[in-house]
Amino acid sequence: MRSFQVHSFEHPPALVEGPEPQPQQGQALIRIHACSLNFADTLMTKGKYQDTPQLPFTLGLEMAGEVVTLGPETDGPAPGTRVAVYAGSGGLAEYGCFDADRLVPIPDNMPYEEAAAFQIAYGTSHIALKHRARMQPGETLLVLGAAGGVGLTAVEIGKLMGAKVIACARGADKLEAAKAAGADHLIDAKTADLRAEVKALGGADVVYDPVGGDQWEAAFRACKPEARLIPIGFASGEVPQIPANHLLVKNLTVLGLYWGGYLKFAPEVLTSSMAELFTWYEAGYLKPHVSHVLPLDRADEALELLRSRKSTGKVVVTP
Repeated sequence: MRSFQVHSFEHPPALVEGPEPQPQQGQALIRIHACSLNFADTLMTKGKYQDTPQLPFTLGLEMAGEVVTLGPETDGPAPGTRVAVYAGSGGLAEYGCFDADRLVPIPDNMPYEEAAAFQIAYGTSHIALKHRARMQPGETLLVLGAAGGVGLTAVEIGKLMGAKVIACARGADKLEAAKAAGADHLIDAKTADLRAEVKALGGADVVYDPVGGDQWEAAFRACKPEARLIPIGFASGEVPQIPANHLLVKNLTVLGLYWGGYLKFAPEVLTSSMAELFTWYEAGYLKPHVSHVLPLDRADEALELLRSRKSTGKVVVTP
């Protein structure tokens, strides 16, 4: 089978051929139909992600496919079951073996491309806004990077939770995607004074930030008293430094969030979140946005779309 692997942090990942894996006890063999890329995949190629596996490894944190077989003495979904998997690696391949207790059956009407793109993006925004920020109806939510993979889901979920949503993205095309997802107000990060425009709209109660850098600084200064700020990631490449004295002046709260971390200390948070999200999907409330679908032999192009921030929504590879 083919897989897209990292063998060195000094050289780009490459497509390789090898034997089809065999599931061990507790595992299931999955035929992978779609793998969604995340910014973390670009960091892993350089060994800069907090959960980078040991070399060599196959990229791809989350995927969707069908169960081929279960390992010996293993309980899990029957062969043929359509599932999504968050495994942290292994998705950019034709087959993979994953822990059976991580398999999530997906709705019959859900395409594999959408299922692969669903868990991290929607799960991150749902837990950030509901579990961490405890956002309330009528509050103002500022979403930075609002046309990206997680940004669009934050706009969608924010509207479902009753917030007034301000979307910040770069350029008219990306702002149009945020508007289609439900944003009430649009700010062009390339040309606008972010701080001034947010303050003119009354300020932010909750800031959702996968970007960092200058945008974090501007959003920080546009917060209302008792606002909550949620750093999701640092697509700008710049990790902001938080002035604690400014937190005190406005009684602000910064809430860190690493979605995958809950698997280690509170997996029930993810389980409960995903159950609600799939219910919303089946009811038609959520419409995953996949902007690019590429085959496995173009996985390097798919990663470059994330590095260059040229995609809107999610980038998916179909092995």
